[in-house]
Amino acid sequence: MTDQERHIAVWNNCLRIIESNIEPQQFNTWFKLIRPVSLEGSKLVVEVPSDYFREYIEGAYRDLIKMTLRRAVGADAELFYLVHPVHDKEGMLLPAAKAATPVNDTVSINTFQPTGNPSPFVYPGVQRLKIDPRLNPVYCFSNLVEGDCNRLGINAGESISMAPGKNPFNPLFIFGGPGLGKTHIAQAIGIDIKERFQNLVVLYVSGNEFKTQYMNAVKGNRIVDFIAFYQRIDVLIVDDIHELLGPGSQNAFFNVFNHLHQNGKQLIFTSDRAPSDLQNFEERLLSRFKWGLSVELTRPDYATRLEMLRSRASREGVNIPEDVLVFLATRVNTNFRELEGTLTSLLANATLAHRELTVELAESITGKIVGETKTELTIDTIVDTVCEYFNITREIMVSTSRKRQIVQARQIAMYECRTLIPTCSLSTIGAELGGKDHATVLHSCTTVQNLKDTDKLFRQWVQDIESMLTVSVEA
Repeated sequence: MTDQERHIAVWNNCLRIIESNIEPQQFNTWFKLIRPVSLEGSKLVVEVPSDYFREYIEGAYRDLIKMTLRRAVGADAELFYLVHPVHDKEGMLLPAAKAATPVNDTVSINTFQPTGNPSPFVYPGVQRLKIDPRLNPVYCFSNLVEGDCNRLGINAGESISMAPGKNPFNPLFIFGGPGLGKTHIAQAIGIDIKERFQNLVVLYVSGNEFKTQYMNAVKGNRIVDFIAFYQRIDVLIVDDIHELLGPGSQNAFFNVFNHLHQNGKQLIFTSDRAPSDLQNFEERLLSRFKWGLSVELTRPDYATRLEMLRSRASREGVNIPEDVLVFLATRVNTNFRELEGTLTSLLANATLAHRELTVELAESITGKIVGETKTELTIDTIVDTVCEYFNITREIMVSTSRKRQIVQARQIAMYECRTLIPTCSLSTIGAELGGKDHATVLHSCTTVQNLKDTDKLFRQWVQDIESMLTVSVEA
């Protein structure tokens, strides 16, 4: 057998093992599309259609693939994926199952009970502990797309990562609706800190998990060890802090907060609402949440949504036509999570059914996920909605009036037309709104964006109008 044939024989042997361990449909769907490329020593390279394809089989069949390679190649076997080239670009060679997951150094914790268990992540009776930071390497800063919706949070996070605990943003309180990237930013800070300061102990935990751990500690008479464990953390990230309900768990967290903050440790929280809107929380905790910086994440605008799609497509190693990306960015306008889910569903359908990535396919996918559009968003719809909100007539809106409210209403209408109907030119928008030229429309859009960043009341006007427009589209 020649060297050129050996990699084919080895991969065919792998396929026979894999086929005997999974369902036929799964095997035909995920493994028949993989092509062996080369085998040098114990390094086997196979080609896959896309990075999405690679991520899926790595997640679903990682253990099976590892076992198979050891049997077919040897104990030191290494698998690399060659992602199918996009146009004339070279394929991306990616190693299998070797993500750089952040880890903490072993630390000493004083346990005051011989059989105490200071954490659900460690074993009873152990004083030298290896604490899992529980950080997902995918949630790094480089995978974040910055926009007006999250710029402050990202900038604050990067500043914190350079000097954790020694900055004005302690605690950092990130709040906003679901799917806007709160968890991503919080974990990105932890990941960046671990890269810069490997000796610091970072821990990510949810508010509900903290509460459950506290209740288990109470049942096991291990409260002292529980508190001692958390007081050893250098960077504590608590996701969904609004779930930390109950006087006992809040009192324990209060003690942890005070100890960490007084000793210059970094605290990062996320929530679905602002500190002032949290219900059933002790006032002393609420006041501490407000000590540092509170950052609100808002719904991403069209430009940010489009850039996010381009970035994700690049990471997946697939070429998605621009008109498909524009359609998705326009159609799915709620949050990053729904947008990413729609893109994943589109790639899965195209990969599994061997279909071309087209607007028609994207339309069928988004219809199932976000519902069919009953009303097309037009300039008239936007103008009528803005007029309704400010209780003015269309005639007044398009007039030459220089009254402050009328001017601002007209500027918001131009801004929303530009943001929500990206195929509409500046000249068309200006013509529909009182015969303005494209420069006036561009100036209006810039003015609205600046006022959104600096004027809380004005920002609320824009958010209210966008909510009304979402309802009108879905009605």
